[in-house]
Amino acid sequence: MEYLLFVAFLVLFAWLVTKVRFFTRTGLSHPQLIILFLVKIIAGIFYGWIGTYYGGLAQMYDTWNYHGQSIQEYRLLFSDPNEYLTNLFRNPYNSWVSSFFQSSDSYWNDLKGNFFIKILSVFNIFSFGHYYVNVVLYSFITMAGPVSLYRVMNDVMPGKRTSVLVAAFLVPSFIYWTSGLHKEGLIFTGIGLITYAIYFGLKEKHFGFRRIFLLVSGLLLLLTLRNFLIVLIVPAIIAWLLASRWPRYGLAIFSTLYLVGIVLFFTARYMNPKLDFPQAVVTKQQEFMQIKGNASVPIQELEPTATSFLVNTPQAITLSTIRPYPSDVKHILSLAAALEVNLLLLVFILFLFFKKNGVRSRNFIYFCLFFAFSLLLAIGFSVNNLGAIVRYRSVIIPLLVIPMAGQTDWDKVFRFFSSKIKKNNNTSVSDS
Repeated sequence: MEYLLFVAFLVLFAWLVTKVRFFTRTGLSHPQLIILFLVKIIAGIFYGWIGTYYGGLAQMYDTWNYHGQSIQEYRLLFSDPNEYLTNLFRNPYNSWVSSFFQSSDSYWNDLKGNFFIKILSVFNIFSFGHYYVNVVLYSFITMAGPVSLYRVMNDVMPGKRTSVLVAAFLVPSFIYWTSGLHKEGLIFTGIGLITYAIYFGLKEKHFGFRRIFLLVSGLLLLLTLRNFLIVLIVPAIIAWLLASRWPRYGLAIFSTLYLVGIVLFFTARYMNPKLDFPQAVVTKQQEFMQIKGNASVPIQELEPTATSFLVNTPQAITLSTIRPYPSDVKHILSLAAALEVNLLLLVFILFLFFKKNGVRSRNFIYFCLFFAFSLLLAIGFSVNNLGAIVRYRSVIIPLLVIPMAGQTDWDKVFRFFSSKIKKNNNTSVSDS
């Protein structure tokens, strides 16, 4: 039954991918759209398989735990429909605002899991509770994320279609973590919808109902699934909107606004004790350090002071950008992550030496860089588990990789290395 259902859903949604206007307006052919969709499904199946057979080694229990809880929620729909429809909005704790960043006894902390489980329970209505059929449904919905960003980046960097396509869809850690049944796929979909709605709204000077709906939907996805991202993306959006008003001063606007944000980060607690952001980060780090796992690494502990954050900034950047090292490899996933880090570093080096201009909207690139860097810092300051770091940062990798790949003169790169290889071959022949 499961196999027949899987094939039926696969055929149906592969066909729908070629019919949905939001996907077809990318300019990609029907075979290309289907291939990208199938790649997401394969990655999602591999994700589930890893969770089944190597869950303990790679600490991949979450996906199947979510599935199991979604089955219970699905059954609740038939046994107690009223409870099913209302339990997501019930707060069993006393506070709302003050518990926004708390990791325990917090409605907001529980919401990210509860909301994702609720979504899976809706999938179960159509899949009859089959995990891999849900993968097909999830892949179709979350394909909106990379499609959104691809459409934006293709407009920002015209003539770079192949580079943008590969960087938007096929970075290994990105396709893996955002295709499996976990929160990352919907989180990136939220980011993609936000960037799409704002970029084309600014470009066409028109924010209609559809774009406002996409923008609000994206923000709600971030709020429910990883609430601290709202705190990080809102300043980037505000800076982007201001920079669009005065485009010549884009970098100055972003830099000034973020400098003000840093000051407020450390001083808001003096205006309201509930806004103690440094202590929230310190608490989050301590909670991660108490979780002992194969991928946890020793780090220097933070203190809720500006000096401590400044001193620990190099550690935070290193953790969130270039770990895991080859020496950190313990299983297939950490090996893949270490190889990818080195590959992306190579792309960055090529970008530095073979950079080619051709960007229509530098302010959008600034948005990508400032938002991505702030998220990397947040991850580096609070997380010491390399597996969690790789998963958390996967949602912003395209924001960094696409601008690098799109502004690299690959023809010049290939000519350079071809000439070097040819020169070495000629030298070898002459020596012999």
